[in-house]
Amino acid sequence: MSTPSRPSHLGRRYRPSRLNQTYDAVVIGSGMGGLTTAALLSDLGWKVAVLEQHYTAGGYTHSYEREGFVWDVGVHYIGDMGAATITRRLMDHLTDNKVQWAPMDADFDRFIIGEKTFRAQTGREDFAAGLLQQFPEEKHAIKAYLKLLDRAGKAMPWFTMQKLLGKQTLRWSRPLFRAMIPSMLFKTTQEVLAPLSKNPEFLAVLTGQYGDNGLPPSQSAFLIHALIARHYLYGGFYPEGGSWRIAEAMIPRIQKSGGEVFTYARVEKIVVKHGKVSGVLMQDGHELACPVVVSGVGVFNTFSRLIEPEIARQYGYEQHMASVKPSLAHLGVYVGLHGTAKTLGLPRSNLWIYPGPDHDASIEKFLSDAKAPFPVVYISFPSAKDPAWEQEHPGLSTLEVVAPAPYEWFKAWEATTWNQRGAEYEANKQQWGERLMQVVYQQLPQLQGKVAYWEVSTPLSTSWFAGWAQGELYGLNHDPQRFRQDWLRPETTIPGLWLTGQDILSCGVAGAMVSGVMTCVALAGWKQSMPLLRRIMNRPTQ
Repeated sequence: MSTPSRPSHLGRRYRPSRLNQTYDAVVIGSGMGGLTTAALLSDLGWKVAVLEQHYTAGGYTHSYEREGFVWDVGVHYIGDMGAATITRRLMDHLTDNKVQWAPMDADFDRFIIGEKTFRAQTGREDFAAGLLQQFPEEKHAIKAYLKLLDRAGKAMPWFTMQKLLGKQTLRWSRPLFRAMIPSMLFKTTQEVLAPLSKNPEFLAVLTGQYGDNGLPPSQSAFLIHALIARHYLYGGFYPEGGSWRIAEAMIPRIQKSGGEVFTYARVEKIVVKHGKVSGVLMQDGHELACPVVVSGVGVFNTFSRLIEPEIARQYGYEQHMASVKPSLAHLGVYVGLHGTAKTLGLPRSNLWIYPGPDHDASIEKFLSDAKAPFPVVYISFPSAKDPAWEQEHPGLSTLEVVAPAPYEWFKAWEATTWNQRGAEYEANKQQWGERLMQVVYQQLPQLQGKVAYWEVSTPLSTSWFAGWAQGELYGLNHDPQRFRQDWLRPETTIPGLWLTGQDILSCGVAGAMVSGVMTCVALAGWKQSMPLLRRIMNRPTQ
C-alpha cells in the first residue's frame, strides 16, 4: 500500500480573518475527544470550529519529525481493531476507512519482571492458555479473572449511559444503575485481584499493563484496569503510516459542513455573560462568538484556567475540582536507529520492564528516591509495527521509551521557554535519557552502535505542547474517587459549556473517542443522533 509523506502540520493556521461569521459550536482542543465530537456534529450538519493551540492537530495522536525520523507522541498501540467491534466501526466511520490497522505480534505485550519474561497472548482462549502455561497452578484464578472482566464489560454501557442523563432522571434511576454496575468497579485493582492468588508474579502479570493508566494496582480503580485488559484481550494494533493519519483522515469530515480545524489558536478564556456561554476570547484579543463551547482540554484547564474563578465557584466547580487530581507525568526518549526492524531484531511487541513483581513498592521507592530503579520502563517499536514504514524510511528504524516521573522534579524550570531552558535543564534531561538508554541496551544489546539520534521529553514538554499544566499523561488520575464523580459528564451546569475527552470517561484513544460520541449525543439529542449511530454500528468493517 502506498503511503503519502507526513505533512509538516495538520489543520489550518488560525487568523481572525479566516474565521467564518458564525459557528454552531466551538471545540477547544483537537485531541481524539475534540475531533470526534466535531466530526460527528458535522455529520449532523453542524458547522464546527476546532481551536488547537499547537502547530499541528491531533493531540496525543500527532507525530513529529527530527533528523529524518518520525515518532508518535502518544499512540503506541490500540486494541479492538481486529474485528467488527464498536471501536473499529466508529474509527472506520470517523476516518472514512482511510486508516489501515496492522496487527502486532501474537505476544503483543511482554512483561519482563526481574530476570523473567512473561507474555500476553492475543485472543481470549490463547490469553488464558498462555497464562496457564506460565502459571499452571493458577487455573481457577485465571478463570475467575476472566469472569471479572466479563462482569465489568457488561456494566460499562450502564456506566456510560448514566453520564448522558439529566440530573432529575439520574436521581430517580440511581437504584437501577446501582444494580447494573457492580461495586467492585469502584474498588482498587489490588482489592479485587488479591483474593485470586497468593503468587506475586501472577498478579504482577495480570496488572502488567498498569502503565496504560498510570497508577499501580493499590491506587487504580478496577474499572480502568478492566477496561484496558478487555480492550487488548484480542491483541494490539498499529495505524499504518503512523498515528498522525487519524487526524488527517478526520479533518475533512469536519470541513465538509463548513467547519475547520485551526492550529496556533490559543484560547485565553471561555466567555460567560448573563449566566451563559457566549463564546471564547482568543490570545490575540479576538472574541469568537458562539453559544455552544465544547472543552476537550481537560477539567483542570477548563475550570482552573479558561473559566473565571468566580464563575467556577458560582457553579460549584471549585469544590468539584478538589475531588480529583492530575495523573502522573512521564519521561520519553525518542530513538532513531540505523538499520531495518528486521536486521536489528526489533519485535512487533511492547516491552514492559519491571524491577520486581511488587508494582506498588517499586513506584513508591522511586518517587521517594529518584536514583532508585525505574518502577516501569515501556519500550515500543513503531517502525517494526508499521508495514508502511520501510517504504518511506528505508534503512532506518525507531523506538520509543516511556517511564514515570513526577512534575515536581522539573518544576524549577516551568517558567522557561521550550528549547531555551538552559544548560542545567539540558544536563538534567541528558542524565535521565542516559539512564533510560541503559535499560534499552540491557534488553536489546544489539542496538549498541546503531543509534543515530535520541532525544528526551520531560513533563515540561507535555505541558508546553499538549497544554497539560502538570505534564499529566492521562488527564485525571484513574483512581476510584474519580469514577464516582457525577459531574464528570458532557453537560456542565454552566449553560452552553460542554466537556469531551478522556477526563469525562477514560484515558486512551478509544476512551476519548467514545467520550466524543457521548458529547455529540448530549448536545444534539438522542432523536437527531440515533440515525447516525445506527448507521455507524451497522457499517461493515474492512
